[in-house]
Amino acid sequence: MTHICSTGIGVPEYEIGQGDIKKLVQEIFVSSDKRLSRLLSVFDNAQVEKRQFAVPATWFKEDHSFKERNDLYKELAIQYSLNAIDDCLTNQDFLEKEVPYEAIDMIIYVSSTGISTPSIDAHLIHERPFREDVNRMPIWGLGCAGGAIALSRAHDWITANPDKTVLIICCELCSLTFQKGDMKKSNIIGSALFGDGVCATLAVGKNSPYLSYRKQVSPKLLNYSSLTKKGSASVMGWNVTNSGLEVVFSKSIPSLVQTFWDRHINSFLKENKITEKQISSFISHPGGKKVLEAMREVLNTTDNKLKHSYKVLSQHGNMSSPTVLYVLRQWMIKDNNRGEKSIISALGPGFSSELILMEWE
Repeated sequence: MTHICSTGIGVPEYEIGQGDIKKLVQEIFVSSDKRLSRLLSVFDNAQVEKRQFAVPATWFKEDHSFKERNDLYKELAIQYSLNAIDDCLTNQDFLEKEVPYEAIDMIIYVSSTGISTPSIDAHLIHERPFREDVNRMPIWGLGCAGGAIALSRAHDWITANPDKTVLIICCELCSLTFQKGDMKKSNIIGSALFGDGVCATLAVGKNSPYLSYRKQVSPKLLNYSSLTKKGSASVMGWNVTNSGLEVVFSKSIPSLVQTFWDRHINSFLKENKITEKQISSFISHPGGKKVLEAMREVLNTTDNKLKHSYKVLSQHGNMSSPTVLYVLRQWMIKDNNRGEKSIISALGPGFSSELILMEWE
C-alpha cells in the first residue's frame, strides 16, 4: 500500500482579487466588442474570489517572448518548488519529526507550463541534500490531471518497492502563459480561472521507516483507474506559438463530465464494490464551477462531500496539476475518521480521467 504522510505548498508572491483581475483584463483587451462584454461575465460567475501569481499585475500588460516567459518559468519553478518541498518535509501539521532529504528515493516532477532540460527536478537535487542515486520521473503535458496521475505512478512504484519513499512535486505557473493579444474565448475564460501554485506530497510504502513519522490519520491509496477518450485531443491543451503557450479550453468539458466521466466513475465504483454513500469525501480537481456542478449531479452527492474542492477554487482558482493536491491537503488538515474512504479525481488533456480510491488510516 501507498501512504500519503505529508504535503507542503509554495505560495506565489502576488495575490489578486477576482474583481481586480477582471478590471485588468478589461484594460488589456480595450474593446467595444459586445462579445468581450459578454465574456467578462465569466469572472463574476466563476466562484473564484482570489488567486496567487508568480508575477505582478503590471507584467500582464506587457508583451513577452517565449524565451522570456520560459526563462522566468525555470527561475520561479525552482524557487517555489523548493519552498513546497521544505514545507512538506518539515510540516508539523502532518509529521511527528522532519523527514530528511536523504530519505527520498524517487522524485516525480509534474509540470505543463514551461520547459527545461535538464528537467526542474535535476535543478532541485543541486539545491538540497538529496542523494545522488535518487530516482527521477519528470512528467510533462498532463495538465490538470497531473496531480492525480502522479499519485498513481507513485503508487505503482511503491507497490513494487514497499520500503521506499516518493516525493511528488506539481508546479504550474499558469500566469506566465497569458497571451495579451489572444482575444479568443478560451483565453478569456482561462484568465478568469487559472492561477499559480506548487504542491509537494510525500508518499511512502508500508515497510518504510518513515511511515512512523506521520502524526495523524492519513490517506492510504488502494486502487486507481485511468481512462482516455478517443478522438478528444482538441478538448484541452496548448497551442505552441512564437509568443508562448496558448490555452485550448473547450466549452464541451462540463458535458463530457455528464457522459465520459459518468461512465468512468460508475464503472470504478462498481469495480471496487462500493457506492456513493460509502464514500465520505470526493477529492476532486476543481476545473471550474460548472465542472464541479456536473460532477455533483453525476454522483448525486452533496456539496459537503466536495466542500474543499469549492474552497480551493474560491481561494486559489484552477492551478492545473497541483490543485487536486491542494484539495487533498485541506482534507488531511481536518479530522478524518479511521476506515472512511475517499476518491481522488482529476480531468485533463487527452481528454483523460484519473480516479484513485483511498482509505483514511
